[in-house]
Amino acid sequence: MHSFRLALAAAAAACTLSLIPAGAQAQNRELVVASSATYTPFAFENKDKQIVGFDIDVVNAIAKQQNLKLRIVNTPFTSIFASLNNGDVDFVISGVTINEKRKQSFDFSAPYFDARQLIAVPKNSTVKSLKDLADKKVSVVSGSTADDVMSREVGKTSPNIRRFESTPLIMSELASGGVDAAIGDNGVIAYRVSHIPSLKTVEDPNFPKEHFGIVVRKGDKALLDKINAGLAAIRADGTYGVIYKKWFNHDYKAQ
Repeated sequence: MHSFRLALAAAAAACTLSLIPAGAQAQNRELVVASSATYTPFAFENKDKQIVGFDIDVVNAIAKQQNLKLRIVNTPFTSIFASLNNGDVDFVISGVTINEKRKQSFDFSAPYFDARQLIAVPKNSTVKSLKDLADKKVSVVSGSTADDVMSREVGKTSPNIRRFESTPLIMSELASGGVDAAIGDNGVIAYRVSHIPSLKTVEDPNFPKEHFGIVVRKGDKALLDKINAGLAAIRADGTYGVIYKKWFNHDYKAQ
């Protein structure tokens, strides 16, 4: 009889555990977050080799609000989506633009940053818009929104599109004269150009408004709900505004 009662208790405990939502179970384990730390000021390594930046502060604030444990791993942007699909990481925050193509394969949080593409050129360049780059060599991060933009403009296989693994590489290629222009997200391009006196930025009003989102595997609703709830909370309590001003030196204004 005693062993029968123990068996009943064990079965009840197992049943109770099975009723706990997956998201609640996940909350008790460490979640692995991928971010490409070559994307100043969104994510980069400081002098102590710690990953810091706007994205990192935002995701840590979300985690604190939702009582989630995180481990952030530096992952090249070119392999970041494969790492998510393979289950090596639980989600991604890495300046990822929300677009229809990516939404076919992944689920996105609500937007956490408003963006546009921005062109960087030498100070003596006569480039005024994207159209002026039709016959020029342009560096982009492989697989990025800028890569998509240039592929539509001049054809995906055009030899004038020079693809690199990271933003520092596309900018160093431009600064050394290897290309005529570089294209990337406004926040990171503006930050980089501000530190290279020989370069300037060119805005094209025809670039569409874009939004960065946090990326989870398709169908991972429990985790996505927690991320969205945390993001809404830090926007509402002012934490997001403080983080934004820290990294971009001005108050946040929605597009």
